[in-house]
Amino acid sequence: MDLSIVSPVYKAQNLVPILVEEIHEALEPLDKTYEIILVDDGCPNDSWTSICQIAESNSRVRGVKLSRNFGQHQAISAGLESATGEWVVVMDCDLQDDPNEICSLYSKAKEGFSIVLAKRTNRKHSAFKRYLSKLFYFVFSYLTNTSQDPTVGNFGIYNRKVIQSILRMGDHIKYFPAQVQWVGFRKTAIPVRHFSRREGDSTYNLRGLFRLALNNILVFSDKPLRIAVIFGIAVSIVAFCLGTVYLILGLLGIVTVSGFVSLIAGLFFSTGSIIAVTGMVGLYVGKTFEASKKRPPFIIEETI
Repeated sequence: MDLSIVSPVYKAQNLVPILVEEIHEALEPLDKTYEIILVDDGCPNDSWTSICQIAESNSRVRGVKLSRNFGQHQAISAGLESATGEWVVVMDCDLQDDPNEICSLYSKAKEGFSIVLAKRTNRKHSAFKRYLSKLFYFVFSYLTNTSQDPTVGNFGIYNRKVIQSILRMGDHIKYFPAQVQWVGFRKTAIPVRHFSRREGDSTYNLRGLFRLALNNILVFSDKPLRIAVIFGIAVSIVAFCLGTVYLILGLLGIVTVSGFVSLIAGLFFSTGSIIAVTGMVGLYVGKTFEASKKRPPFIIEETI
């Protein structure tokens, strides 16, 4: 098998037939063997019925149904495990990623790259979502010491050895773009067109984006803990210096009564700092506890 196209499906019952048709039209000039893997991520609508109907009439289409909604990146991992192609394309099902760009990605990969990412030059997301995306990638890049591009998402083509390396990663929480950056290999990016959603709205709200950011920062970096240690040392130094100053002033008779305001402010500041640092450590302990259970990141209920 030359190519595998993996697409997680969620609330896209009407888009699945269009997606498959456009992929067929886009790949026809390549004259390569390919398969399309559609992963039903516990859709509340009847997307699985649509996938089954297409798979029964088209031998190139394979369907994977998860037992519940595990999340987009877990669904991508399920599709990657089922992929058999030498090259694997990952794309969303909402048709914001143009299937016609697959040929461009494949041609660029043949120049000697193991990873070719799609760089969205004119994103059709809302201004609010673009701002949140830039903020997330800025913070995520800083805390993980990696280079993350907000214009690059899941869409891209990946060599089989890249996919095998990603699948060997034992992370309990999955985030495909960060996994791609972590495994390395020779990579590049090409500009691609980006379209508006054909149907419906994005399922990522502010709360979901915040949870995604927090989970991935905790999984991919321990830098927040090191920042907390530095913060604690800085607070201790400031407290020691202030204590020394007040001691000297007291010995010189300049200060005779301790200040109520400075006492309360210092108490609140130190207490808040302790709670914040303890809470951060608790988050890491909680994630470690979740990982120790060794629960599978997803469960496949059915394939077709």
